[in-house]
Amino acid sequence: MSPGDEHDYRGKDQGGRADDPYSTLGGTRQTRTRLPDGDPGNPGARRPVRNSRSLVTITGIVVLLVAAIAFANRGGGSDDEASPGAKSPGTAGSAPTAATGTKPVGGKNGTIPSGFAHDEQGAQSAAANYAVALGSAEMFNENQRRDIVQSIADSSTATKLQSGFDADYSQGFLEQIGLDTDGSAPAGSTFVNRTLPAGTKVKSYSSGTAEIEVWCSGLFGLTGEKSTKPVTSGWFTVTMQLKWNGSDWKILETSQRSGPSPVTGDNPVSGSDEIADAVDQFGGFTYAR
Repeated sequence: MSPGDEHDYRGKDQGGRADDPYSTLGGTRQTRTRLPDGDPGNPGARRPVRNSRSLVTITGIVVLLVAAIAFANRGGGSDDEASPGAKSPGTAGSAPTAATGTKPVGGKNGTIPSGFAHDEQGAQSAAANYAVALGSAEMFNENQRRDIVQSIADSSTATKLQSGFDADYSQGFLEQIGLDTDGSAPAGSTFVNRTLPAGTKVKSYSSGTAEIEVWCSGLFGLTGEKSTKPVTSGWFTVTMQLKWNGSDWKILETSQRSGPSPVTGDNPVSGSDEIADAVDQFGGFTYAR
């Protein structure tokens, strides 16, 4: 999430809580095979035995059919091939955020992916990954925050965005949420701040600019017996104005609003130690969307 219920992406505060996992019910399908009927006048009689020529002919047809099916299903044999059934962005009938089969980017600025495709999918992928970076625990450390902002902001707005974020993550704010001056958790506690993109939407797109919305859930708070900010979950939407700089998508402006928030599930609340263990054991994703 962005810095939790206390902070925003240079926009409005987030709100809402949700921990509503969905379960998927599955089933099995059964196929009934009806054997060929015998002679109506003699139900117990077997069908006539085919001669060898007919048998050879049928065998040849079956072999050819199997080979044709195998060839048709050969997809995925090359790393350059898209996944079966993939549709390119803008294809009629495809969902706005449906997987297209385009391979993830290969470059990185530090820990943040870079080199996104110059198309709608690339803009959505950039926005999703930038939301993860801006909603991370690293943003609470001054040096790491500057590295993040400088790597994802467009050069024309980097200074403005940096100043805004530095003001948001003030020493007073860090103290308010129980963090040390360097943004770290006090001894015996674990600081949790993660943003988890649930989907992206293109508000507008051109070859030079794009406005992308990223619907996210997030975790924010401190574990530990003495914590006054227990880890909570929330839902929010981050809106990003992006610019194509000739080689990648970069941020011009970003804002945030709360929701859409689903109904809270009936899962039992986990203890502080269990949450801390999960944060330590489950690493965050290095690539979103």
